Amino acid sequence: MGNRSNEPSIAKPCAIATSQSPIFQMRDVSKTYQMGEVKVQALKSVTLDLYEGEFVVLLGPSGSGKSTLLNILGGLDIPSGGQVKFRDWDLTKADDRALTHYRREYVGFVFQFYNLIPSLTALENVALVTEIATRPMRPREALGLVGLDERLNHFPAQLSGGEQQRVAIARAIAKRPQVLLCDEPTGALDFQTGKLVLEVLEKVNRDLGTTTAVITHNAGIAAMADRVITMRSGEIIKIQRNETKKAPAQLEW
Repeated sequence: MGNRSNEPSIAKPCAIATSQSPIFQMRDVSKTYQMGEVKVQALKSVTLDLYEGEFVVLLGPSGSGKSTLLNILGGLDIPSGGQVKFRDWDLTKADDRALTHYRREYVGFVFQFYNLIPSLTALENVALVTEIATRPMRPREALGLVGLDERLNHFPAQLSGGEQQRVAIARAIAKRPQVLLCDEPTGALDFQTGKLVLEVLEKVNRDLGTTTAVITHNAGIAAMADRVITMRSGEIIKIQRNETKKAPAQLEW
């Protein structure tokens, strides 16, 4: 990927968010999509820091820019303007090869739909990621962290929706990412199953110190976050810190 000196150094996870250690810095970030003859502005001059080891909830209605913001942080998309830095690495100057390296080494993704390979067991789905990572967990260890020790050899069709999402989380964390980006991870789940998945995400954040950002339109989830970032029409309209966080089991929606 060219000059590897521009890559971020690996830092040991920090379980407590500290205002002194931003892992992401976004400055005046905008994103415009061309839809035929129409231009759609998905982000408008967004400035935001995310910190080591914190758990952030991005809240807002559909079309507010949450997914666009997350995709830019994850290197899945590039901004039309502004700057995005991961540690001391300027992602806005990275080429495709560099962004592929960044996604592979530093970022774990969890989506609303699980994207598991039906013909592979839970263990094999997770092993796909560990085979290409440079410092992976053992697949069994990753599945143990999400409470699926007894379901290693089950295929996706033999697992409930919540179990499949937990396999997806295990797959995301098995490469030991520094950042976990989750887009509506409970959107396809019922209330009780959704809370189980949130408990897993909270555990990963707490035990591994993985900086975690969760997109949701569900305001009830916000109470478990260190900070809640509310978006509307491509802009951040409010950032609120929770002085007292709720455990997922205490959430209601």
